[in-house]
Amino acid sequence: MKIAFAGTPEFAAVALRAILDAGFDVPLVLTQPDRPAGRGMSLQASPVKKLALERGIVVDQPEKLRTPEQRERLAACAPDVLVVAAYGLILPQAVLDLPRHGCLNIHASLLPRWRGAAPIHRAIEAGDAETGITIMQMDAGLDTGAMLLRRALPIDAADTTSTLHDKLAALGGTMIVEALRALPTLTPTAQPEDGVTYASKIAKSESALDFTAPAETLARKLRAFDPFPGGAGTLRGTALKLWRGDAVEGAGTPGEVLAADDSGVVVACGQGALRLTELQKPGSKRLPAADFLRGFAIAAGERFEPVAG
Repeated sequence: MKIAFAGTPEFAAVALRAILDAGFDVPLVLTQPDRPAGRGMSLQASPVKKLALERGIVVDQPEKLRTPEQRERLAACAPDVLVVAAYGLILPQAVLDLPRHGCLNIHASLLPRWRGAAPIHRAIEAGDAETGITIMQMDAGLDTGAMLLRRALPIDAADTTSTLHDKLAALGGTMIVEALRALPTLTPTAQPEDGVTYASKIAKSESALDFTAPAETLARKLRAFDPFPGGAGTLRGTALKLWRGDAVEGAGTPGEVLAADDSGVVVACGQGALRLTELQKPGSKRLPAADFLRGFAIAAGERFEPVAG
């Protein structure tokens, strides 16, 4: 079976590596065009492109797939199936119809919960007990296609988006190989109409912590926003990045610092308090609270500025 692959970030590279290591024929890889990144803003190849070139696979990087010219290489490849994982482009109907077995998507949630761009972040932020991987037969909707395989994974209390991403990427790689080996014997199952939620893209503006919220909510938000965009708070006019925190007992005016020592900076919230254990000041790096406080002293009674309305 001839497989084309479309994906861009590390999540997709893990799946491509699993497909290749399983011995499948992958003559073509589609990935996003190189983007500027890093301090020098030089063009950087995606993780999927780097892996494909290492394995000697032809790489195509169209800006879109709307025109016959943009789809030319894919059409010439005549794949039996197109595997899609975090590609970043909308596939028009002409692409969905091209492979003999259609297009399979590796989605990092238990559909129909968390359709959309940021399912890992939103599952942690919402306090879900589990998430998982769904292998889906793609259609023209937003993650609305029939399900071929669906497997759950518990969300640990300490999971961040970074750690959960790695677990789900590995599970996705295992499941897409399983799905490809079973095609075309798998039975598609329509997604239920109940339980649909949407995982909107993470905006940098969401990073500001509103200390009028419950401490549990903010602790989950910090886990969900690690490694991007992190939490943010302003103290004494200085914008601080807030990376890790635990909900603890405590009461005071929301945003008020209740204590600051080597164990963390305890900030009063709408319910309970948030003990910040990893912080970062401008121009510095992420530091445990003890190290951070040696370079940026914080005293009880100070207050993080309220989020602007």
